[in-house]
Amino acid sequence: MAVMREEARRCVVWFGQPAGEERAELARAGWIVRVADASTQGGVGVRNNDTVVALADLRHGDPASAQAMAQLMADYPWLPWVALIPPDMSAHEPLIDRILEASIEYFSTPVDVDRLIEALSRIGGDEPRAVEPGENGITGRSPAMGAVVASVRKYAPVELPVLITGETGTGKEVAARALHSLSARADRPFAAINCGALPPNLVQSELFGHERGAFTGANARRIGHFETAAGGTVFLDEVGDLPLDAQTSLLRFLQEGTLERVGSSQLIKLDVRVLAATHVDLEKAVEQGRFREDLYYRLNVLRLRMPPLREREDDVVLLAQRFLDAFREQHASRARAFSASARRAMQEFTWPGNVRELLNRVQRAAVVAEDTLISTNDLDLADVLTKQAARSSLGSTRVAAERDAVIACLRESRFNVSECARRLKVSRVTIYRLCKKHQLALDELR
Repeated sequence: MAVMREEARRCVVWFGQPAGEERAELARAGWIVRVADASTQGGVGVRNNDTVVALADLRHGDPASAQAMAQLMADYPWLPWVALIPPDMSAHEPLIDRILEASIEYFSTPVDVDRLIEALSRIGGDEPRAVEPGENGITGRSPAMGAVVASVRKYAPVELPVLITGETGTGKEVAARALHSLSARADRPFAAINCGALPPNLVQSELFGHERGAFTGANARRIGHFETAAGGTVFLDEVGDLPLDAQTSLLRFLQEGTLERVGSSQLIKLDVRVLAATHVDLEKAVEQGRFREDLYYRLNVLRLRMPPLREREDDVVLLAQRFLDAFREQHASRARAFSASARRAMQEFTWPGNVRELLNRVQRAAVVAEDTLISTNDLDLADVLTKQAARSSLGSTRVAAERDAVIACLRESRFNVSECARRLKVSRVTIYRLCKKHQLALDELR
């Protein structure tokens, strides 16, 4: 008689109460969710071929349930544990600290379900989820990044130049790599060149190569970046810094698909897609004669704007957590997440250095943090919430003063709107608008 082998299952034993969306997302990812009560000390039955991860949900628990959770962890030390904690929970309490120390991973509210699924899969020994080429570099759920991703998908398969604009640190090279990875050239070379870092007298040689004896010190033929990337993509970062002679050579390549090495008159036919990026206003550079107008129009066939981080409020905490997770994979760090105040501070901060500044602050915080939750002090953002509170207080004071002034004037003018408007030196429409703004019902006030 044939023996039927039971199919292996992936199961999360959830001690607490998962939200409906959390349960649905886990089910879609192939995880069975079994809800259990820590106080009953049960619900951890395991079949031999099952993959089981225990999850301690402390978001709605009381001290007694936390104590029961800690006891469960002690009773089942062989189980891999993941913890969910509210943002205001203190990790300094001995009991909570013990729970977090026993957990392989923990997440603070609001829970990033995608990260939770990734962590469960990693803990359960799954192979990393296949990611479509290029997408692993573009992180974000904000509408601004949604527009970027849509444009990248649209532009990637088209064999035309793309001009990527945006402030310093917004991830222009990340977008360029995504365009390359999603194109038909994905398996061919990708060459990223920072034009601003090239010595002015060597730009032509670096980009297009040179022949032996072309200039003093040219002791051998050298292949330039364009030839090295044959069949692939060249990304010219800070293209606005190119000297005019190099702009001329680049224009000829874009028009004719040919280049000349320095010291040679032989034309070399080359198939390379050109992507360019700049943080300066190229239109103004054209007006000032610093950038060729014909080259500008050749590069600006397709345009991709990378939004600054201050326009991506929904992405700040997500990016910060990704950076922290990546740092922890390479370095030992006690920090695993961010406190509620740190999250608020990151969302309030204007990030003049954009994503690059966020990365640097998170890495520094991961090194200096003494707690499992990174604080505003660790991020050097402690003054952000103070300034925000001061602005809110001033705004509230102004609104209250305006409301009191309107009410007082209405009473003095015996609720004659025309007279009130004359005294305040505004129009009658403004008085009605102010009444609506401050929810003042004239009939009730009379």
